[in-house]
Formats: sequence, C-alpha cells, structure tokens
Amino acid sequence: MKIEEVKSTTKSQRISAHSHVKGLGLDAEQRAIRNASGLVGQEQAREAAGIIVELIRRKKMAGRAVLLAGPPGTGKTALALAVAHELGSRVPFCPMVGSEVYSTEIKKTEVLMENFRRAIGLRIKEVKEVYEGELTEMTPTETENSYGGYGKTVSHVVIGLRTVKGAKQLKLDPSIYETLQKEKVEIGDVIYIEANSGAVKRQGRCDTYATEYDLETEEYVPLPKGDVHKKKEVVQDVTLHDLDVANARPQGGQDILSIMGSLIKPKKTEITDKLRREINKVVNKYIDQGVAELVPGVLFIDEVHMLDIECFTYLHRALESPLAPIVIFATNRGRCLIRGTEILSPHGMPLDLLDRIMIIRTLPYGMEEMIEILRIRAKVEHIDVADDSLQALAEIGNVSTLRYAVQLMTPANILARINGKEQIEKEEIDEVRDLFLDAKSSALLLKQEDAKYMK
Repeated sequence: MKIEEVKSTTKSQRISAHSHVKGLGLDAEQRAIRNASGLVGQEQAREAAGIIVELIRRKKMAGRAVLLAGPPGTGKTALALAVAHELGSRVPFCPMVGSEVYSTEIKKTEVLMENFRRAIGLRIKEVKEVYEGELTEMTPTETENSYGGYGKTVSHVVIGLRTVKGAKQLKLDPSIYETLQKEKVEIGDVIYIEANSGAVKRQGRCDTYATEYDLETEEYVPLPKGDVHKKKEVVQDVTLHDLDVANARPQGGQDILSIMGSLIKPKKTEITDKLRREINKVVNKYIDQGVAELVPGVLFIDEVHMLDIECFTYLHRALESPLAPIVIFATNRGRCLIRGTEILSPHGMPLDLLDRIMIIRTLPYGMEEMIEILRIRAKVEHIDVADDSLQALAEIGNVSTLRYAVQLMTPANILARINGKEQIEKEEIDEVRDLFLDAKSSALLLKQEDAKYMK
C-alpha cells in the first residue's frame, strides 16, 4: 500500500501588490531607513508621512488632508498603506478610487459619505454577564416533532463548561446549538456565551491539547480562571458605516452591538442624513459615558483627479466634520482640467481645497532602488531570480515602468519551470519581454501599423 505524504494543510494566501508593506521603515529619530518594512527609497516622502502619523497620534490633524503626488509606480498607494500600518492593526483603512463615485444606483456624495463612515471606527467596551470556559460536553436533546410526522427536533442542548476554579452545566436554547455548529465549536474549545443575548464567541483551543499532533495549525488559549459565570469586559470594533447599515434595517436587540445581524442588502439604498445624525448622537453619548472610543481611520482616495467639482465642494464640509477620518488623496496628474469645468488647476483639484492639503511628493525610482524592490517582490512571491536577471528587469523598469518589470517575474518563473530550471535567468526575461508588450512598445507598434487597425 502506497503511503502518501501530506506536506501542509495551511491555506495559501493571495499575494497582493502591497503584501510586503509593513510600515514606513523609520528609525527612532524618524529618519527613513533606506530599505525597511518593505519600502525602498522615497526617504523624503516617508519622513513626511512619519510626521503625518505623529500629527494623527497627537490629534492635530483635524480639518486637514494629505495629497500624495507623483508619477505612476512611485509608491503612493504603498505609502498610504504604510501610514495605516503605523497607526495600528485595528485602525480602519478604506481604499477607494475617484471613479467609484459615479454609481448608477446612488448619488456621488452618498458614495463619498459611505466611505468616510467606513473609515471611522468605534471601539465599544461593555461589561457583560458571560459563561466562559472549556467546553467539556455538548449533548443535544431531541423530542418528537410537534407538527406530527416521524421527524425529531432539538428541544434544548446541554453543555458543560470548565475553568480552573470549577465546572458548570448549562441548558441552552436550540438556536444557540445552531450557532455552536456554525462556529465549528468542538469539545476542548474555550468559548464564552453572553447571558443576555446568547451570542457565542470561540476564543481558541484549550492549551491542554497543545501536545496533540493536529494537521491544521491551531490557536491555543489558556484555561480560563475564576468561575464559569462571571462579568467580563467585552471589546468590539465596528465602523460608523456598519451602524448606519444595521440601523437602516434593524434586526432587534437591546444594545448597540446587537445591530450586526445582517449587513448584506439585496439592493443598494441611500441612508438618510437624519438617520446618520441620530446615530452620531448615540455615538457621542456613548463616548461621553466612556463606553465607547472613536478610532479615526484612513480614507485613501486614489486617482482623486477623477472627482468633479461637486465632489470637491462636498469634501470641504466632510473634512470639517468632528467625525472625520484622516483623508489621503493620491494622483499622478500634473496641471489638468477640474472635471466638470474648464478650469485648469494643479492635480485637477480646486485651489481652495489644495490650501487645506499637505502635499507629499514621490519621485521616480533609480536603478539600485528598482533592483531592491524587485528582490523584495521575488521573496514575497517565492521566486528565485538570478542577480543578472534582476539587473535586466530593473533596466526594463527604467525604460518602461516598475509595475511592468514586476509583472514579468511570475510568467518568467513559469517559463523557467517549463525549461527545467529552478532559477529565472536572463533568457527567460528576454523571452517574456517578447511575449508581453509594455504600454510604450504597444503604442509604438500601433503607430507603425496604424493602417491595419480600424479607425
């Protein structure tokens, strides 16, 4: 009998364009390290972004915004993402593109406001009565179907919970049994159940099972101390947009956190200003009582020149709101027309809005910086590239764009595997470059063979 080896059961994560960005890569004196946290070069822009982060931490950023301006492929999105990483993992980061506002279903200003509210977090702390412990028993009790027939239904479920101090058996509603199954809770898991709402939260596997040889990697947590029935401070993070949507279609419940039932709508509808004002009142009341804490996140609007004059006018009011996130714009345009007008303006933005914006300039990368970035991307994508191949890719990026050079790596890796090689060599780079044209080569070819194409 053939024995097959199981190599790994860990899920392979999709590698995005900015998976390697972990922060701004600044030292203790807020100076940019040449190659750190996934960022290379752009020292001046990174140091400026570091000052922005400090302004945000000191709560001095109200009413202002940031504009990242530079040619395509100079790391504007990476910088915005790095700012969000520096602020912390629980800080909301909401990216959007200027053209998103032109939706056929809702108004432009509504799209902007929705994204503003998505970028504002609310950290709610509540002291709740909970039953917490390691699950030792889960026995459903069945009864005859009250509607007749041969089927049986679950009338209740008996579960056992154990802590360091003692153990307790609970008789629960069948709906909680369904929740336990949905959460994939098993014997040996540490869970807590809210006494008033019946909400179930799986915290992880009890660390007494840590010596078992499980195929899947598991998060182990210690056996809870104290009694099974206790008062516990529960911290949950939501965004203001979550509150808007949930209150537009309320599901019932007593507290502010019970509104998270169904966030998926069959059709997109606008949320009224009146509803938002009411939610803001409740949020402000919770903040004053010390129950909740506002967490301003980052709203990143790429290709901001795609917005029109109406959107820019609306942004003025939104930026002055007391519940406003940190807004980071990005554009690769120089002087161009403001959309919807005949006014020529820097970056396609009105001058009165530019007055309240701090502009950070990003510069094109040099050859050495391109080689470092390509080396980082190769490591992230688990691709083995020879040094001369990295040099060739950097030269291609210098002539065309860095994005094009990065995109060539994966197809070159496939070609290398077909050719029986473990490492990408210059031969694969040259072949892939012939197979896939960059924008400049394509434009030149179109010009040369203009007569062969339809007008």
